[in-house]
Order: sequence, then C-alpha cells, then structure tokens
Amino acid sequence: MSKSFETQGNIHSIGQTTEYGNNGFTKREFVIKVTGEGENEAYPNYLAVELTKDKCSLMDSYKIGDEVGVHFNLSGRLWSGNGKPEKCFVNLQAWKVDSLNSEQASNDGIPPFSASGSDYYANATPNNDLDDDIPF
Repeated sequence: MSKSFETQGNIHSIGQTTEYGNNGFTKREFVIKVTGEGENEAYPNYLAVELTKDKCSLMDSYKIGDEVGVHFNLSGRLWSGNGKPEKCFVNLQAWKVDSLNSEQASNDGIPPFSASGSDYYANATPNNDLDDDIPF
C-alpha cells in the first residue's frame, strides 16, 4: 500500500466523470492551485488529482475557486508499447476532499455545541401537557 499525502489549494478546474471500458470503471479529474506554507505566488504549482469509482461524487459539492484540503495516494505504473521506450506514469489518487472555505467549514448552519447545554435549555419552553411521573 502506498503512503498517503495531503495538500491544500484552490480548485482551478473540475472535469466530468468519465466511464472507461465495459466494466463500469469511472474516473474524474480536478486541478488545484496549491496554497499554503512554502508556496511562492510568483511560481504557482498546479496539481491534477483524480478520483475513481465511488469517489467521483466527492467533487459534486464544490465549485471553481473553493479552497480544499486533498488527501491522496501516489500511484505509478510503467508502460511501453508500439516500439517506443518505456515510460512511467504517476497519478495522484484522491480519497478525501475537505472544504477549507470558512463559510462551508462552519458546520453548515448547525449551531456550535455547548458543553453545558445551557444554550439549548435557555431557549426551551416547558410543555405542561407531558406526564410528570416519567419512570426514568
């Protein structure tokens, strides 16, 4: 099994899900402009990342410009054919994509959890229709 890596960046483009062969194999590619510590804006890095099979739908909720964290594995293979010299192909196969946009990363409208629960109970109204002799 290959080692897992992660990076972050802004989505530059999102491809369509494409089916290959007769066995239903699907693949979707997206490109991010890498951001974060150590990146030089004068020389931006763009990474093409692919999603396969059931992971293709991970990009459905994102749009160009969104900032994401991408978890991926390296995948490589050798190819030679038609009398040409051997060539090595390397792919970044994503298995998890996280939103880093502040408005999307804020629990999607769910209020923050309060350890004391006082926020919840402060807004609750008593229901006098309930039976008071609950057995627990």
